[in-house]
Amino acid sequence: MSADSVAAKRYARALYEAAAQRNAVWDIELQFRELVEALEKDAEIRAFLGSPKFETSLKLSVLRHALEGRMDELLVNTVELLFKRGRLPELAAVYQAYSRIAEEGSGQARAIVYTARPLRDAELAAVAEQFGKLTGKQVRAEQVVDPSLIGGVKVRIGDRLYDGSLSGKLARLEKELIS
Repeated sequence: MSADSVAAKRYARALYEAAAQRNAVWDIELQFRELVEALEKDAEIRAFLGSPKFETSLKLSVLRHALEGRMDELLVNTVELLFKRGRLPELAAVYQAYSRIAEEGSGQARAIVYTARPLRDAELAAVAEQFGKLTGKQVRAEQVVDPSLIGGVKVRIGDRLYDGSLSGKLARLEKELIS
């Protein structure tokens, strides 16, 4: 485990604990996700925040002005702290850690379901239900279409990967035949 991931988890844990005291865990999770997605899409903002050409105080002022009133003050303060400590590039890692901590704290799990073709809502719900029984948690499933799977399904829940895809089975068969 890298020092960066340890730091990201610490920032995420602190934000989660403060958010839990205010019953704002899921509001902050949603705002945090939107912020990370917006920053990932906007190269100009990332360039501005990372540029040595601009004073730190100016960048901080612009950042605070952009977030204040639109995001929970806890999240604004966390982002500001990350910026001041030179850890803004780790924002996405902090978000991922926060999201996992929030899910664990509420007995939920997020499953990313990879399939070769789009699933109907009922099929996705059935996958979520089956993995809910397996994990003992309420599973929220998100779908990703990956034609390279050929068929079947792969499901990632946290650090675990359940591979029931045809491409995965072929890879295991190939490995077995070569050995």
